[in-house]
Amino acid sequence: MTDNQSKIIYVDPSYTAYYEDRLFDHTNPVLNRDDTLAPFIRLRVALEQQGIGLHTADYLLQQANQEQAADYYSLGVLENYEQLRGREDVRLRAFVMLEPPVVDPGLYRALPELTAAFERVYVHNIEGDGYSLKGVDQSRLRKLYWPQPHKDVLTDFWSREQRLNRVVMINGNHKPTSYDSELYSKRIEALAALSAFGTVDLYGRGWERWWSRSSLWLPYWRHRRILMSIYKGACDSKYEVLSQYSFALCFENMAMKGYITEKIFDCLYAGTIPLYLGAKDIADLISEDAYIDCRKFSSWKEMHDSVMGMSDAEVQSMRLAGREFIQGEQGLKYYDSLIEIFHE
Repeated sequence: MTDNQSKIIYVDPSYTAYYEDRLFDHTNPVLNRDDTLAPFIRLRVALEQQGIGLHTADYLLQQANQEQAADYYSLGVLENYEQLRGREDVRLRAFVMLEPPVVDPGLYRALPELTAAFERVYVHNIEGDGYSLKGVDQSRLRKLYWPQPHKDVLTDFWSREQRLNRVVMINGNHKPTSYDSELYSKRIEALAALSAFGTVDLYGRGWERWWSRSSLWLPYWRHRRILMSIYKGACDSKYEVLSQYSFALCFENMAMKGYITEKIFDCLYAGTIPLYLGAKDIADLISEDAYIDCRKFSSWKEMHDSVMGMSDAEVQSMRLAGREFIQGEQGLKYYDSLIEIFHE
């Protein structure tokens, strides 16, 4: 790797599979499935236009020292920043915590050290909802808006008119690392309840693997027979599958303030109504007209009856509200999120 830019930035991706600049490879059908890498590719282009080079952090870690000072950003990797901390040629700019505490509680235990080492640390909420602020330099915390690939709906999927009046869920089979406020079991609970009405389908990887570590917990085994009866297998494109359905169970990994990922955006891009459970303050972040909040129902049956009783006009109104949100100023906060982080 060579660079003639006046400045170089290195980003440590969440997984080593993205090393060797594969984080910016739009041709990789696995890593860039459903345009997952679009925010990073867009960021690289924007920085290059300013004469700034952007590469994955493995290139920096391989060099003992650099003639040119470099900026380092981490997307949740704890293992590497310590070896860079004392280097005069590296500035620790920002640490971005994409995962919630139920997935990686170690990240949140490390917050005091991270806020001491980095100029900024991005979290889903800066109030300490779901994690402890003890010892944390709160002046360095910033609100994270999950980077999204598109600033408009995907017309080919959104415009599909012939849809199943059913509910779909697309999630891999996982279990939480921590159990406080987790929603993995709520997904299984909702799927099992809705299966009684014959109107729900399940897609995703790993649900059939009873021998995997992800399956070694009670909610999975209690409902495994039901899960297998509605399981349709993995899918190559979430957008393609979502666009075949009117509704989708859209549950985050955790109920935590500010925690919104790609899941609800996938639905809005494809024109599918999200049946949402996750961020406690979802109404402050996403237009209330664009999704159905599962918390307002006293049972899954009540939710099912309400959803299945919606008129075509009501469904279309929610789809249009979702499109308007994506196209609007609030949607741009997520679309421009990475650029804002790297430009601050």
